[in-house]
Amino acid sequence: MAERKVLLMQGNEACAEGAIAAGLRFFAGYPITPSTEIAEILSERLPQVGGKFIQMEDEIASMAAVVGASLTGTKAMTATSGPGFSLKQENLGFAALTEVPCVVVNVQRMGPSTGLPTSPAQGDLMQARWGTHGDHPIVVLSPGSVAETYTLIIKAFNISERLRVPVIFLMDEVIGHMREKVVIPDPATLAVVDRVRPTCPREQYLPYGAVDGDVPPMADFGSGYRWHVTGLLHGVNGYPIGPGKASEELIVRINRKIERRADELAMYEEVLMDDAEVAIVSFGSTARSAIYAARQLRVAGVKAGVIRIITVWPFPEKVIAKAAGRVRAFVVPEMNLGQLALEVERCAHGGAPVHKLSRVDGELITPTQIVDAVKGV
Repeated sequence: MAERKVLLMQGNEACAEGAIAAGLRFFAGYPITPSTEIAEILSERLPQVGGKFIQMEDEIASMAAVVGASLTGTKAMTATSGPGFSLKQENLGFAALTEVPCVVVNVQRMGPSTGLPTSPAQGDLMQARWGTHGDHPIVVLSPGSVAETYTLIIKAFNISERLRVPVIFLMDEVIGHMREKVVIPDPATLAVVDRVRPTCPREQYLPYGAVDGDVPPMADFGSGYRWHVTGLLHGVNGYPIGPGKASEELIVRINRKIERRADELAMYEEVLMDDAEVAIVSFGSTARSAIYAARQLRVAGVKAGVIRIITVWPFPEKVIAKAAGRVRAFVVPEMNLGQLALEVERCAHGGAPVHKLSRVDGELITPTQIVDAVKGV
């Protein structure tokens, strides 16, 4: 039998422990509600496994430190909320362009600005994809339970390492602070991915030369492979270039490595969708209310099902398009004013109407609200 443990864990604790299991050995951050427990736990746990924790002066510096640590070959992460996530955007763009793997946890809270720091929200959905400037590649994952937080953060690191891309782990205050049973798997059974490193002679290494694909091997700083890193558009050797074909090829390639794997990256859960006439589409903690509501609706004779989005970006377009061809309507509950609903509407291509169910008062969307919304449809 594999050695495993059953624990009662907080979501933020599961995030920290799952990250360590994925190989996290460097964390830089700054305290901010409701993500602070992640930093607190890692300040104690990382030294125990040979890692490093540092509290930086702000979120900008935290993101910069994470990029620097990753360049040395160390798996690195930061965690933040609300305004801190906004401050990280410039260096997130730097990581995307320079193709530095890292994981950024955002435990969402009510905004804009300082908002309601201890209240749940899901208003950072579009910022997670489009927050930094320019056409940049990004992957965003969102857990729906404490147990999934543990396993999904491992997948976040695996994706980041394999594709040399920043991955945003989009939690919300409810998932971050609730406590649930978590079965910790035997570490020997975990699939942990490390970045591909160069095997060519040092003098032949091209840090952005993706000869056999669209993800270049990445050498560790200090390993003897010298390479240049810049936030300017750059050629295969890492040095700045000007306008022209090479610049376009760079931007196309770094986005293509996500786009061509969109189906592979897309994770979602379908509940009671086989014969559903109404599809409830949600993510994060709101999806828990949606699943409960769907079961209540079934008892009442309404054929409702749920599509729970796990990979927020790249958005799982095909599952929505397929559902649009067989349901009468979509209902999209979310703790914002309709950000997820816009994506569902785009992917449905008019195949079925999309009805928003928004809440932005710092409270959870309840199963009763969803039941009433579906009945109204």
